Amino acid sequence: MMLMEKERAELVKFGRKLVDTGLTKGTGGNLSVFDRERGHMAITPSGIDFYEIRPEDIVILDAEGGKVEGERTCSSEWEMHLLQYKTREDIDAVIHAHTMYATVISCLHWDLPAAHYMIAVAGPDVRCAEYATYGTHELAVNAARAMEDRKAVILANHGILAGAQDLLNAFNIIEEIEYCSQIYCNARSIGNPVVLSEEEMTLMAERFKTYGQRKNLERV
Repeated sequence: MMLMEKERAELVKFGRKLVDTGLTKGTGGNLSVFDRERGHMAITPSGIDFYEIRPEDIVILDAEGGKVEGERTCSSEWEMHLLQYKTREDIDAVIHAHTMYATVISCLHWDLPAAHYMIAVAGPDVRCAEYATYGTHELAVNAARAMEDRKAVILANHGILAGAQDLLNAFNIIEEIEYCSQIYCNARSIGNPVVLSEEEMTLMAERFKTYGQRKNLERV
């Protein structure tokens, strides 16, 4: 019996869903789930198309990044996932994707402001982390720093990272922030978007404590 069998199946499922919804292409991006009780992280392998990944290809690491189970090479960005679990007790699932519009914003090194209220699924805004080479400790640290008090971060010249209590909600955050990014890019092309006030986003944060959370009623 493999470790974290349910989590492996969910990683396969949501990896394919990223491709199906156009949120990433090919092997771009990575997903993980953390078993906080055992201190194990299940993460997608490196360089395998999401539609070719099988549950047995998922790699299990311990809390220090050592391999516990799996024949494949894990994602090179494993540390970016693991650091979130070490510093955030509210996050047990992380998704990194190469979405189109959030990546456009990342190439400009812009933060994503609250031009649309749905950004509240991640916070009052989404910061852009300082650039670092993919798969490095520096990138992991920069991402964690910029994602403090947020559920998502834009990675400069790279893509987007989101975390939540489970994969369903992490995926929802990726989807909604990509939507907000597209709205913002389109609005900037014809004018200057009006950013919602801090008071309004505080209200949204309160309302989204229930509205913004999706219940995992699906069965893998």
